[in-house]
Amino acid sequence: MLLFRQFVNEDLGCASYLVGDTDASVAVVVDPAFAIEQYLRAADEEGVRISGVLETHTHADHLSGHGRFALEHDVPVAISPIAEPEYPFEPLHDGHVLEAGSVRVRVLHTPGHRPEHCAFVVDDELVLTGDSLFVGAAARPDLAVAAREGAEDLFRSLERLAALGDRLRVYPGHVAGSLCGGNMSSETASTIAKERLTNDSLQFHDVQEFVLVSASVSTPRPPTTELVVALNRGPWVARPGELQELPEPGDATVLDVRPFCAYTEGHILGAISVPISGGSFGTKAGFVLVRGERVVLHADSAEEAQEAAHMLWAVGLLDVAGYVLAPHAPETLATLDVDELRSLLETPDLQLVDVRETTERDSGYIPGSQNVPYRLLRKLGCGALDRSRPVVTVCESGPRAAIAASLLQREGFDVRAVADGGIADFADTVAFRRCGA
Repeated sequence: MLLFRQFVNEDLGCASYLVGDTDASVAVVVDPAFAIEQYLRAADEEGVRISGVLETHTHADHLSGHGRFALEHDVPVAISPIAEPEYPFEPLHDGHVLEAGSVRVRVLHTPGHRPEHCAFVVDDELVLTGDSLFVGAAARPDLAVAAREGAEDLFRSLERLAALGDRLRVYPGHVAGSLCGGNMSSETASTIAKERLTNDSLQFHDVQEFVLVSASVSTPRPPTTELVVALNRGPWVARPGELQELPEPGDATVLDVRPFCAYTEGHILGAISVPISGGSFGTKAGFVLVRGERVVLHADSAEEAQEAAHMLWAVGLLDVAGYVLAPHAPETLATLDVDELRSLLETPDLQLVDVRETTERDSGYIPGSQNVPYRLLRKLGCGALDRSRPVVTVCESGPRAAIAASLLQREGFDVRAVADGGIADFADTVAFRRCGA
């Protein structure tokens, strides 16, 4: 009996799998998240033993749980040797067939996203495509090699996957919300037949045409790419200990994970607001935190702090020193709504900062606004803005404008955020097309 269970991390848009044979009471985990407890619970429910971990590739967007499986449960890890891992591993080669009881898993080398990437064909019924073929899209080719080189490999890999047969079910390594590709669907499964008909990435018949399109990547790189790749390739990463409540944050960087409305009413001086409830928490935090800095969380409860810490661990941010629940929080931040913004647009000294990505701005922006994506404000500085003039931040609907305002306030700006609404509510925006677009 084929055991097959899919696990989706909605915060990061990542998918992982438990595959095995219930009659033989054995299973393997494919591309596990750092939070391995979910697979252990599922294995216990199904009455199977996890005998191995299979990695499609060295992940760049999330910390793998393979180290925890090895350290805590003595489970071996298998990956292509092209990945050059620094941990003990069992090599995967193209055409290699693994067995979990009577279930056969065939390795299909599918480079493009990364040179070592492999897909797994399970019992000739379904294919785990990892970061190659997604539902409605294909992986980005620029995270490990030059984009054109990766795109050429990806084109050939997609041809191999499409040739597997229309009846095979497709289960990808990512869904919408991931930065490992663009325009992917939120659907978690498909078929080869459906993708051949509807996926634009499978409509190309000329490799150079495919390269021109797929190598023109506009999606931001996952913010912790280099860190996560190093952790996933390096020695096993153990689970950090549970967080402890602190009386005060000291000189640490404070990440305020409470709802933004709580932040505006009172927060620690210099705290950065990234609400855990805002979606894509790990990715957004990765963009605004600096690698190696000591972080303390400001949360509403111990449970909220622990959840936030687990989501930071998932993207390789392991240096969380603790949390505070009721610190001295005297600073406030003003907000305004879309109607109030409209009334301020003619104010001579106002600096209106559109914190969306440049590609989003192409489809419509407020005349007179400046464009500085929120993710660049801290790491590249705020030199484009005048500290002597008031600032209003705006995005599509509010969440990124709120983060940006917190970043500017800690730099000494007089700033307000359009935190409930944004560009989507303006009918009189200006649009333009870039040369060559």
